[in-house]
Formats: sequence, structure tokens, C-alpha cells
Amino acid sequence: MGRSQETFGKKEREKKKAKKRKEKEEARLARKESGKSSFDDMIAYVDADGNIVDTPPEPVNKKNEIKAEDIVLGIPKKDESEEEDTLRTGVVSFFNHDKGYGFIKDSNSNDSMFVHINNVLEEISEGNKVTFEVQPGLKGPEAAKVQVVRD
Repeated sequence: MGRSQETFGKKEREKKKAKKRKEKEEARLARKESGKSSFDDMIAYVDADGNIVDTPPEPVNKKNEIKAEDIVLGIPKKDESEEEDTLRTGVVSFFNHDKGYGFIKDSNSNDSMFVHINNVLEEISEGNKVTFEVQPGLKGPEAAKVQVVRD
């Protein structure tokens, strides 16, 4: 005759599962008999001031009137007061005539500004005091309309 397919380990696992099922059922019945719904105990409300309370808030008819003209879609328009002084002054710190580029050190911010020979209106060299405008370039701001300041 063949041996039984049920081993000691399998029997123990089945006993543990049955015991767990029985405990769950008892706990469920105990909750049902107590008469309290656990979900109702968990509900919390937030009042108008942002405080957590047990009672639902009273309906409040506070509505803010918003005019359609006050809503700005996209980028707001610039005011003339926000315009910076477009003409800046600085000193040419480096310029290579063979390669056609250089750098101007801004007098106000002490930033180095790239300048290309195409954006120069007259010939410049290192140490010249110049006026220029800032425009966006490929790798950041660059100087344009560069002119030498005559004293």
C-alpha cells in the first residue's frame, strides 16, 4: 500500500490556517456586537480656519468675486518702469582680432560679457572703455552695438 500524502508539516500548516480563520471570525463578530462602525469613528472634518473637528462644518456662502479682467493668462506684460537701462558701459578685458571675439567687463555688475566682431560698430582693443547693449545669445547674454567711449 501507498503512504498517505498528508505529512506532519502539512497538517501543522492547516491547523494554523484554521486557527487564524477562527480568530478573525471571532474578532469580526465582536466588532459587530459592539455596535460601533469603525469608519464613522475615523471621519474628521476641516473647518474654515483649517482646524480638524468631529462635526461637519456648517455650509458657508462665502464667495469671492473675481473679475475676468483681473485674470492674467500667460506672461504678464512688462511695465515701462521695469525696463532696465539698456545702454551699459564697461571695459574690454580681452579681444582677439584674428578669431573675432572677446569679453567686456560690465562696470555695474562686474560680469564678463561675450562680444563677437559682428556686434562691434567700430574697432576696439583691450583696455578700451565702451558702451554696449545686452542681448540674449546662444550660450547666455552677449554684448551688441559696441562703441568706444570718447572722453
